[in-house]
Amino acid sequence: MVSGVVAIVGRPNVGKSTIFNRFAGERISIVEDTPGVTRDRIYTTIEWLTKKFNLIDTGGIQLADADFQTEIMMQVEIAIDEADTIVFLVDGMSGLTNDDHHIATLLRNSGKHIILAVNKIDDIEHLNNIYEFYNLGLGDPMAISGEHGIGVGDVLDEIVKSLEGKEVAQHEGMIKFAVIGRPNVGKSTLVNTILKEERVIVSDIEGTTRDAVDTVFKDEDGNDYVVVDTAGIRKRGKVYENVEKYSVLRAMTAIDKADVVVFLIDGEVGIIEQDKHVAGYAHNAGKPIIIAYNKWDAVDSEEKDVVKMTEKIRNEFIYLKYAPIIFISSLTGQRVNRIVPLVKELYENSNRRISTSVLNEVILDAQMMTPAPIHNGRRLKIFYSTQVAVVPPTFILFVNDETLLHFSYKRHLENRLREAFIFDGTPIRVIARKRGD
Repeated sequence: MVSGVVAIVGRPNVGKSTIFNRFAGERISIVEDTPGVTRDRIYTTIEWLTKKFNLIDTGGIQLADADFQTEIMMQVEIAIDEADTIVFLVDGMSGLTNDDHHIATLLRNSGKHIILAVNKIDDIEHLNNIYEFYNLGLGDPMAISGEHGIGVGDVLDEIVKSLEGKEVAQHEGMIKFAVIGRPNVGKSTLVNTILKEERVIVSDIEGTTRDAVDTVFKDEDGNDYVVVDTAGIRKRGKVYENVEKYSVLRAMTAIDKADVVVFLIDGEVGIIEQDKHVAGYAHNAGKPIIIAYNKWDAVDSEEKDVVKMTEKIRNEFIYLKYAPIIFISSLTGQRVNRIVPLVKELYENSNRRISTSVLNEVILDAQMMTPAPIHNGRRLKIFYSTQVAVVPPTFILFVNDETLLHFSYKRHLENRLREAFIFDGTPIRVIARKRGD
């Protein structure tokens, strides 16, 4: 479970993107020796010491001299609003500046946990450079080198320590589902129709919903639900406005918190490439997914063929073959009443546990009916299998050699599991481990 949000803030050219890439373990942020080079919002999920958290690189504003201080303050204010912990990065080579003092004042008043990291401390000779940063009044500065990786583990340890207790579950015992999709596909209208009242602002202007709004309600049987209306996820290159950048993070956070995801497609516009990216976020998170093809009432009569459209959706979203498809109209309420019962069904499917004995019977039958192919004179042997997790249901196969599990045979096993058990709407994961590991 993702347990918090961490933002890296600081004035331009102190190495925020370099540190971000070090934390992430890969080159995600663009790194150049030019202030303001990162224009788009950059975020990723980090796992350190078994704890996961979302990390934001707040660099990315091209600063004109006249607006220098204003732009920095705007960037920091947004980070303060979103983050649980803030890594305040300063430059150990250029030393303490007035802008560092201004940012530090804002951070001290925020009430957030602040980690002061002094970058570009590349060797022992530069270690004395950190002491002047005690003047910021933010506690002990930590020496770090983005270029050489020095001190990165120490800062990550401090981040994890600061996030302890952030995993407190809200709305415990309630089924939580998030409504996601591109801007202006009808998410807020759908939520209002489900709630049967105007609780969410509805507008035809893209990007109206900036926050992920949690609303608690009961169905007709008295079951408790939490529905989350998220800001539309836009293509990275089109996310320029600072608040818009963080609305994407809110949507990602909503997916992390959700038990089920309702993925909305705009029937008037049709399927576009960005839809695949949006759905991919939920798929990669292992969440059960409902594909809701919205504005079905406005679709041209010549295109209004459920069978053909279903086939088209399946072809466009090959990785979501497990997801049920429903054709709805948020505006008229057409088939909207089917969504909540479907959410409940998928929630139960994604939390389903299979006894070890029954699971091994199914896997054994699958091997006997269709033996694994021979590869380089060797055949995969599955000795034992067990379920290790839910959401998504995850199964480990103990085998003679994990490299012999070809993706096609893994897909065969996944299909047999779906046939034997009810896993409609949820991804399942099959992992091979060598016996004894």
